[in-house]
Amino acid sequence: MRKLISTGRLLFLGVVMAAVLTVFMVTLYRLQIVEGNENYEKSINSIVTTETIIAARGNMMDRYGRLLVSNRNCNNLLIDDQELMMSGLDNNEINAIILEMCRIVEENGDTYNDELPITQTTPWEFTDMSDNQAILLNAWLDHKDMRRDSSAVEVMAKMRTRYGIDGNYTAEEMRIIAGVRYAVNVRYDINTADYVFAKDVNISTITSLMEADLPGFTVQMSYTREINTAYAPHILGYTGPMTAEEYKTYKDEGYPMNATVGKSGAEAAFESYLHGVDGEMEITRTKDGVITSTVYTKPPEPGDNIYLTLDIEMQSAAETALASYIEETNEETDRLNKQYIAKNQLSEVRDLITGGALVAIDVRTGEPLCIASYPSYNLETFLKDYDTLLEAENNPMVNRALSGLYSPGSTFKPCMAVAGLAVGYLAADTTITCTTFFEKYRDAGYVPGCTGGPHGPLNVSGALTYSCNYFFFTVGDNIQIDAIDKYASAFGLGERTGIELAEARGRVSSPEYKAQLYAGKRDASWFAADTLLASIGQGLTGVTPLQLGRYAAALANSGKVYSCSILKSASSYDYSESVYEREPEVMNEVELNAEGWNLVHEGMRGVVSQMAGTAWSSFLNFDYEVAAKTGTTETNTATNDAFFICYAPYRDPEVAIAVAIENGTRGAKLGTIAREMLQHYFDFQQSTQVTENELTMLH
Repeated sequence: MRKLISTGRLLFLGVVMAAVLTVFMVTLYRLQIVEGNENYEKSINSIVTTETIIAARGNMMDRYGRLLVSNRNCNNLLIDDQELMMSGLDNNEINAIILEMCRIVEENGDTYNDELPITQTTPWEFTDMSDNQAILLNAWLDHKDMRRDSSAVEVMAKMRTRYGIDGNYTAEEMRIIAGVRYAVNVRYDINTADYVFAKDVNISTITSLMEADLPGFTVQMSYTREINTAYAPHILGYTGPMTAEEYKTYKDEGYPMNATVGKSGAEAAFESYLHGVDGEMEITRTKDGVITSTVYTKPPEPGDNIYLTLDIEMQSAAETALASYIEETNEETDRLNKQYIAKNQLSEVRDLITGGALVAIDVRTGEPLCIASYPSYNLETFLKDYDTLLEAENNPMVNRALSGLYSPGSTFKPCMAVAGLAVGYLAADTTITCTTFFEKYRDAGYVPGCTGGPHGPLNVSGALTYSCNYFFFTVGDNIQIDAIDKYASAFGLGERTGIELAEARGRVSSPEYKAQLYAGKRDASWFAADTLLASIGQGLTGVTPLQLGRYAAALANSGKVYSCSILKSASSYDYSESVYEREPEVMNEVELNAEGWNLVHEGMRGVVSQMAGTAWSSFLNFDYEVAAKTGTTETNTATNDAFFICYAPYRDPEVAIAVAIENGTRGAKLGTIAREMLQHYFDFQQSTQVTENELTMLH
């Protein structure tokens, strides 16, 4: 019978096992006996630290993949407390090293991070502190058995004693040393993230520190945000250290207390996509600071990349058009005002334009293509310029497109036309004869008039073309405020747009809002005059330019009111995987039959196609058919606000535009801005089509 296991195989296996055991025994003998003393010395003299590996934040791009915000590699300086505080150096040596570090950093044009909320010079006083600074200071006081209401003088006295800052230092030098030692010390008290001594330092700073042979610092590779466009600062936003309130939100997501997060705009709105997850590594050093081992215990996970719905080229054109129009108009107004004043014609003096906004919306999806606000600012220097911007004239940090509330004037009349048609008060053959003055409430002392009247008999299309107040006074007086409010809300006026950024909700004139606004006053009652003013987009109505843009798009597509979300898509950090794809979202549909919509569209087309239209001259010889509506609103100043909405092409709409100008005088003047934007849009579409056709031919 044949054996299953041969004697030769057993012998071979035994030899292999003996060889392996011999290698193990020799290795153990060498490590424990021959090199035992040396390895023991290494183990007791080795210092193992855990360091954070900063994860890159996701990039931000426009709808076509143009880079808007990205990352730039930078060097941060960290205080190596293991080397500085626990290496046998006494307080005098530690303090001298810290002072020299600070001096070198500043001499090379960088800034060290001072977190101590106490003045830099005597008399010592607490400064206005952030939430995070208050948390850190209270933690330090608690661990030093000091009262939380201790004065700044008491805190500085405690620090002088605790950190051994002797009398050889000036008060200013003492404050510098105390600030750095406090920042390092308090991290132990609350066991939070590392203290970053200086962010984004120059290579010259690192070189100078190394040449000075100073111990106690390490260089950490990190990232800082790089702005790749001069446009859309209000939309893109900025990043910064978390506040205590933000930490309450983010701590459960694993954010350290010193994490950088989005503070405004898209940076804040899409934090969950953009923010990566920091990694960790263990670094082993000898007692002399030589790194002997680096082990990555947790690799960093970069944030996702996001694509906004914006077209940055269109955004650039919008901001340029706004700035050019406003600045040139103001120069001319200022010149004329001087002449009027010299002639004592003070009634002719006009206010300068204080600001404006321009919005373009994709009619087919509701996606904002540009959201421009004037005046604006430079996002790259925003933090450095912050205090100056706060004091700047006309509030450049206010995003007028999303937060400015304006009475839309006659741009509201298409909504009135839809309301009148939808409730059955108006029809294709309904005419109202404009006699200039609306006489119904003469006995009550209220006789509103019609600019440009008398217009004679008009149907709804003609009333829109001529922008006849008398016609819409009559409509509003008959359908009343509840119906007006219903259709205004249906179009999204005075309602959130669905954009992820901070926006004002606004409101439409209503008895409820007026009662709330004037609670307990005689003016709280609702009068017929309030309804008439609401009918022409004035009174208490206040909407944002973005709402006007969405409303114009809804008019263009016969009642579909889309969400104005600006997140088009998101992808993984290496672009290999789609994380999110936007689908158009219809938030509401305004119901009206096809005949009614045709009447509204024809009236808006007449605004620019008929010689009597209020914006006829702005679109002479324009290559595309446009439908539009102008608006002018009386304000508390001597000069009216101006508005303009439009869409094109008329028969197959693609894009809608809304323009708002504070103290703009007349809405008809804004047609030139809208025309410039439409030309830019269609030129780009044509160039894209030509490129696609050429590529097709090459295939």
